[in-house]
Amino acid sequence: MAEVKILLAGYLEEDNAEGGLRPNITMVRDENLVMIVDPGLLKDQQLLIEKLAEENLTVADVNVVCVTHSHMDHYRNIGMFTRAKALDHWGLWDKDQLTEGIERLTKDIKIIKTPGHSYDGITMLVNTDQGVVAICGDVFWKENFPVDDPYASDKAKLAQSRKKVLELADYVIPGHGTMF
Repeated sequence: MAEVKILLAGYLEEDNAEGGLRPNITMVRDENLVMIVDPGLLKDQQLLIEKLAEENLTVADVNVVCVTHSHMDHYRNIGMFTRAKALDHWGLWDKDQLTEGIERLTKDIKIIKTPGHSYDGITMLVNTDQGVVAICGDVFWKENFPVDDPYASDKAKLAQSRKKVLELADYVIPGHGTMF
């Protein structure tokens, strides 16, 4: 079974006295895979380096970086991981080579398309000892919030994606709030 851990908790401007926003920056480990999902925005990249060190890892140990959708607050720090492959809506990028149509990274990590907040949204469905964890970017910002996403590119598709995620997962790591 794979392991999922939120390395740095996300927040929205209204949740943080200093303002700003940050997505949940999540680590997934399975077999030989060390993946960071949504490397996000940080006031200082050292924060993520320190969280990796707490896991006995360095930036160089991360071999895949996943971007759940192409909004800056979710992908700004992807460049920290110069040795890692990049996973997005289009597929798995290894330097300048794209492998399209990736549906699984391992037997316990499935990738599904979840458009609506953004046309290019993807969700990781990760089988863990606790059940299936969906890491879904801004399909949900937080539990039950926002009900009506003001940034949604397609509200009907977002509603379908939310339903799909809730049907397939036991737990959801939303874009900016606590796991539910």
